[in-house]
Amino acid sequence: MINVVLVNPEIPNNTGNIVRTCAATGAVLHVIEPCGFSWEDKYLKRSGLDYWEIADVKRYPDMDAFLKANFGDKARSGATEGLAVRATAEVADTQMFFASTKSAQNFTHVKYDKDCFIFFGRETKGLPEELLHENYNRCVRIPMRAEARSLNLANSVAIIIYEYLRQHDFDGLKEQGKLTQY
Repeated sequence: MINVVLVNPEIPNNTGNIVRTCAATGAVLHVIEPCGFSWEDKYLKRSGLDYWEIADVKRYPDMDAFLKANFGDKARSGATEGLAVRATAEVADTQMFFASTKSAQNFTHVKYDKDCFIFFGRETKGLPEELLHENYNRCVRIPMRAEARSLNLANSVAIIIYEYLRQHDFDGLKEQGKLTQY
C-alpha cells in the first residue's frame, strides 16, 4: 500500500482533504508533528467530511518516532534527520520518495513498489532541504510551468497517489460507477 507522510503540515483544510483522498484510495496517512493547527480545528474536520471513520491516520511527535513506529529495530538515528531517514530506508529495504519542487526527477519516471512511503512537506516551505539533500536520488517532482512556485499540497498528494494506483492497476478500487436515476 502507499503510505503518505506529511511533515509538519500547516493548513487544516489541506490535511482534511488529504484524509479524504487517503480514505477513498486506501492509502495510509502518517502525520509528523508539529502541525500548524489543532486536531480539533473545524476546517480540518469539515474538509475530511465523514471519511474520518474509514481513514487510516497515524500521528507522530517527530521523525524519530515515525521511524521507530514503522520500522522498529530497523529504524536508524543519525546526526541529521535526512541521514536517519536514508539509513532506515536502506536497512529496512523500503522504498521512500520525497515530493519536492526542487527535484529533477519526474514523479511518473519512477516505479513505485507495492509498499512505499511518499513524503510531503509543509505548505510554505516544503520538506527540509537537508532531508532532500540526503535523499536527493529519491526526490520526485510534479511538472509545472516555470513561473509557478508550487501546487496545492492536497492536489500534489492526490496526483502522486493516483500515479501509484495507476501503476498498480487500481488494485482494490471500484473502477466503474452507474447512473442512479436511469
